[in-house]
Amino acid sequence: MFFNGREGMLDARGGFTPLSLIKAAHKLEDETVRKCIAYALDLNAQISRFLAYTMFDLGSFDALLAQEYKVTKGGAKGNRTYQTFDGLMKVQVQVSDLIDFGPELQIAKSLIDECLVEWSADSRPEIQTIVQRAFNTDKEGQINRGEIFTLLRYEIEDERWQRAMEAIRGAMRVIGSKEYVRFYHRQDVKARWVAITIDLAKA
Repeated sequence: MFFNGREGMLDARGGFTPLSLIKAAHKLEDETVRKCIAYALDLNAQISRFLAYTMFDLGSFDALLAQEYKVTKGGAKGNRTYQTFDGLMKVQVQVSDLIDFGPELQIAKSLIDECLVEWSADSRPEIQTIVQRAFNTDKEGQINRGEIFTLLRYEIEDERWQRAMEAIRGAMRVIGSKEYVRFYHRQDVKARWVAITIDLAKA
């Protein structure tokens, strides 16, 4: 870009630096990153369009089934699977509940703390670790939902623990849902399904 007839670049603070003062390595890095980001933005737009078209096509098929046969594809939660006639390709739509926890969770934490204090040396160390991880909040202030659910799997007879688990169940709130689309293919009907990866981190 040019400013007052001079060629240069804006720095991270918004200041103008003449091109002659910028190191060659920094110019090359800037060019490389811009090139990568341009491809990434284009790919992101393509994936967004692809998912929109996929959901439209599946929705149109569902509407046709409902109109023609008076049936709705999928289970109670909306999960559904579509498959080719030869059984070598399939598309799965999975609906997951988005769960949050209400104030009952603090009651559960107090009851669990009572148990751990009283059990002290007798308590299993893995339970102490899971409890600590479950109720520690991350940078966004969110608790570890996976570890909370792990606590529910322990069968402990202590009445306070049982009340704590009931409090956790009572604290659960379904605040929405999210659809995930997954694609699979296989070489023949006896082969394992292989996921078609669209996640860049797993490609």
